[in-house]
Amino acid sequence: MSGTGEFELSLLSQTPPPRLDLPPLEAPPQVNVVTTLEETVAATLLVAASAQRLMSIYTPNLEPDLYDQSPFLDIVKRFVLARSFAKVRVLTADGSRLNRDVHRFVAMSRRLTSYIDIRVLGEDIPKPFPAYIIADDRAILYRANATLWDGIADLDNPAVARMHLADFDAQWIAHVPDYGYRAARR
Repeated sequence: MSGTGEFELSLLSQTPPPRLDLPPLEAPPQVNVVTTLEETVAATLLVAASAQRLMSIYTPNLEPDLYDQSPFLDIVKRFVLARSFAKVRVLTADGSRLNRDVHRFVAMSRRLTSYIDIRVLGEDIPKPFPAYIIADDRAILYRANATLWDGIADLDNPAVARMHLADFDAQWIAHVPDYGYRAARR
């Protein structure tokens, strides 16, 4: 009776197809605890490499141990040159490094002004100063106290990343850029 629109009762008595053992759709979050400089550098590189559109960095002093290293600079260079819409935003508490030519990340920001933007925080700096890097709105390395290497890294935690990104965005809007550091030096 397939042509009359009646339901075929024999379909109900058939054995169901075997179930496939598929992995769960959402894996549990993979949070990594970092405690040493080496672990923090590795986590920084992983988070930075996962960025597709936006990289946001909140740092007290452009931490040379993290952001003035060749592997990090290579990731940033590939990130911004491979995508015309890529953006790296940096909020720092200490603007003194911006006026010196010793920091290679600052030098790169002078050459790639459309992609890398650095702003200096005012006097309303939180104590202790946190430090973090956020890739897009998913991956984050967060250190509650920037003077320590202790922190957590997660490459897929949109809720936490968005929470800190909202704080970053509020700080970003509140602090007017000073483009004096981009002036040519002789």
